[in-house]
Amino acid sequence: MKRTKTSKAWMQEHVNDPYVQRAKSEGYRSRAAFKLLELDERDRLMRSGLVVVDLGAAPGSWSQVALRRVGREGRVFALDLLPMEPLGGVEFIQGDFQEDAVLAELESKLGGLPVDVVLSDMAPNMSGIDTTDQARSIYLGELALEFAGRQLKPGGSFVVKVFQGQGFTEYRNEAAKHFNALHVRKPKASRDRSAEVYLVGVGHRGS
Repeated sequence: MKRTKTSKAWMQEHVNDPYVQRAKSEGYRSRAAFKLLELDERDRLMRSGLVVVDLGAAPGSWSQVALRRVGREGRVFALDLLPMEPLGGVEFIQGDFQEDAVLAELESKLGGLPVDVVLSDMAPNMSGIDTTDQARSIYLGELALEFAGRQLKPGGSFVVKVFQGQGFTEYRNEAAKHFNALHVRKPKASRDRSAEVYLVGVGHRGS
């Protein structure tokens, strides 16, 4: 009974959510688009002609934003464990980013292209056990940071979703070593009750 009430409350909130309504009217696949739009506007991450990698891409709203920003001159590569409806102009791989073979496939598809922006909206499948979920979140963030360290060209940008909690400060401090500036952002479209924040690294220092 409690679950039913909770589900109804969530659905009611979802239906009335202004970002959900805007996503429908503006043609985005989810409300998450507005998180990236705000981050991009604030930190000027993307522009015409850039190469962007979108990790944890499904259902595709961040890839949609990236496509609109980089235009026909740019390239967008996306990866997710879940299937994603095709997006014209996005090169998509379905697979687990934690597996070496999937990572190798992505790097092969890049073919040595210098990457300007790495985006990661990856999140673990939530178990409901806070310590476990937090550890998994930080681990995914570490994998994304390692990938960015290898693939981002000097001066490139990095956006990663992490959850505030155990390990967050250590992760933020490690990420800060790789960029000229690292910002902690909480976009307006991110729900207040959520512990998620986005780290935005600008000016990749290179290897």
